Amino acid sequence: MQAWYNSRKAAQIAAYFAIRQGGTIPVLKLVKLIYLADRAFMDAFDASMLRDQLVSMDHGPVNSITLNQINGLDVGDGWGEFVRDRENYAVSATHQDLTDDDFDELSRAELKTLHQAWEQFGHMSKYAIRDYTHNHCPEWHDPEGSSFPIRYRDVFAALGKADPTGLENQVMAERELHVTLRG
Repeated sequence: MQAWYNSRKAAQIAAYFAIRQGGTIPVLKLVKLIYLADRAFMDAFDASMLRDQLVSMDHGPVNSITLNQINGLDVGDGWGEFVRDRENYAVSATHQDLTDDDFDELSRAELKTLHQAWEQFGHMSKYAIRDYTHNHCPEWHDPEGSSFPIRYRDVFAALGKADPTGLENQVMAERELHVTLRG
């Protein structure tokens, strides 16, 4: 697990969407919602919620470290407090009665972004939302059975930002600051 990555925050985001789905959500739909919410946050605030490693995979763009946690690999602190282990291509929130107040790692702006992402994409099936990312996220390129990194500057450029490299540098600086503050 990367020192700058906030596993508890990622778990809260995953639980947020699982609860909106009725408690259990297909993994494919969840990872697309997380990516689209993070992308929307980048568009609105020129920053990433998770500062995750973004990658192109066959089913579209994903937040790689978060996907690894969903898959039970390298699970960090706080994950099990909010998300149950993956089962039958789905994950569940640990408690159905979690409210926004329980998500103490998330700011109001992040919660608003999650809500907007759910309003826009929550009605879609896992395959419809996957297809949406293929058609509306130009930073994604089909890796043809493999995977490769998506640079933050490519996301910011696709969003029409004036200084995508500068914004990418800001995300990387936030990672370093997080490590410094935790250390």
